Amino acid sequence: MQVYRGLDIGSAKPDRAYLEKLPHHLIDVRDPHEQFTTGDFVREADRLIPEITSRGRMPVLSGGTAFYFRNFLYGLPPIPPIDPSIREALSRSLKENGLNSIYEELLRCDPPTARRLNRNDSARIVRAVEVYRGTGTPLSHFEISHRSRIPYDVKIIGLERDRAELYERIDRRVDIMFQQGLVEEVKGLIAGGIDSDMPSMKGIGYSEFFDMMNRGCMTLEDLKDKIKQDSRRYAKRQITFFKSLPGVKWFSPLNREGIMREVFP
Repeated sequence: MQVYRGLDIGSAKPDRAYLEKLPHHLIDVRDPHEQFTTGDFVREADRLIPEITSRGRMPVLSGGTAFYFRNFLYGLPPIPPIDPSIREALSRSLKENGLNSIYEELLRCDPPTARRLNRNDSARIVRAVEVYRGTGTPLSHFEISHRSRIPYDVKIIGLERDRAELYERIDRRVDIMFQQGLVEEVKGLIAGGIDSDMPSMKGIGYSEFFDMMNRGCMTLEDLKDKIKQDSRRYAKRQITFFKSLPGVKWFSPLNREGIMREVFP
């Protein structure tokens, strides 16, 4: 979500002072109505990493999106090109019948992928159904390599906290986001023409506002609790995903000496 301009508070985007101190890439590179796919991330990372290393710097891929990281490390699944008319038909169905009907189709044709995806993640749900309609093969059946495709010595560091502490930190961060003006940020995005169908509005911290608008019976406290719950569930899924990657070294975030020894043996 940090790739999108204007999504600052809800995505916990680093502030300007921090970005000046420690340069980041792929922040504020898309408008909210634009897609940013896993393929986009891999191509941009492939472009940036040689440029960073040429300056004698160490590139760090940081974040909680293990799916993007896995595809960067091992490559994208070997899915053949899909007829564009299939995506067009799914886009019409999404507008006319809603996301739930497409998700139900995904449950029937590819249960493992359906269970893995957030029910509000329209971009990935539509893509999974598109792959099945276009190839006759579920997305989950396309084998992903476990052999690194990149010519780098990669260190994979996982930061692991006690689950209760992690959830308490998530809850506190959501409270801080509301204090910083998350409600006003979303109001401004909607006033600027952003709606629930846009890719940027599928992320946790934004999609829940549209759920509130559609249901009409939620309070701001209900909304805050929903964001906390969705964030905790997402964190749990990401931990499971990262643990499926080979070669991850797990550390407490407080064990800075151990982490430094791993990176600089």
